[in-house]
Amino acid sequence: MKKLALLSLASVVFCVGCASTKNKPATAPSDGKSAVTGKSTVAADDLDTYGSVASVPDPLQPVNRVTFWINHQVYTYLLKPVAKGYKFIIPEKGREAIHNAFENIKFPVRFTNHVLQGDLKGAGQETGAFLVNSTVGVAGLGRPARHMPAFADLRPTDTAQTFAKWGIPNGFYFVIPLIGPTTLRDGVGLAGDWALNPITWCGYIWGQPLWYIAIPAANTMRSMPVQLDVYDAATKDSVDRYLAARDAYIQYRNEINSR
Repeated sequence: MKKLALLSLASVVFCVGCASTKNKPATAPSDGKSAVTGKSTVAADDLDTYGSVASVPDPLQPVNRVTFWINHQVYTYLLKPVAKGYKFIIPEKGREAIHNAFENIKFPVRFTNHVLQGDLKGAGQETGAFLVNSTVGVAGLGRPARHMPAFADLRPTDTAQTFAKWGIPNGFYFVIPLIGPTTLRDGVGLAGDWALNPITWCGYIWGQPLWYIAIPAANTMRSMPVQLDVYDAATKDSVDRYLAARDAYIQYRNEINSR
């Protein structure tokens, strides 16, 4: 029972970290750059822009708004101070190395989804980039592959994108506690990413309770500062944070799925 409780806690921590690269109002690509542009922010005098992007049904909006409000309080009063502390303690180069290492570990997620999408060229490029980053980049702490022409057009991918390529519709929009916005399709895709990510396997392989929490928590921490900045960029000037976050998320996922 003790291990089950620890595993459950770790699952929540890991999902927050996993979702922080996918299920925030907009996500950051694997290079850590913000995916939000000025177009994602809704001007206070232009309510008509709401819904222009959101083509996904939102039948649970009353419940979603409550969850969104709770998430916003957690982001503002808990996660932001933690993220600031992380940035203060770990220098920028150190944060970049940690981020690179965790992204490198997620190779099975990207490789599998390239294959499932029938993109064998992408799967081959992903494998080559992983080998270069794991060796020349010293266990993925560096990312020399991104400076090589052979891997220049390597696109990010995930399970939700695979579902979209297969023609599976979004389903309805909803907000997950602590994690953030998603759709039915993307929520199932998030579970697929979780299952394919080696970070998930740590506790099962080593069988130590520490691994159930420590590794997923580190994964969450490394992406938190960037993702909170993304969230602020998408919502800070909006007249309705909920609608701004929803539209920004859907817009970004549409862009990802069209690649």
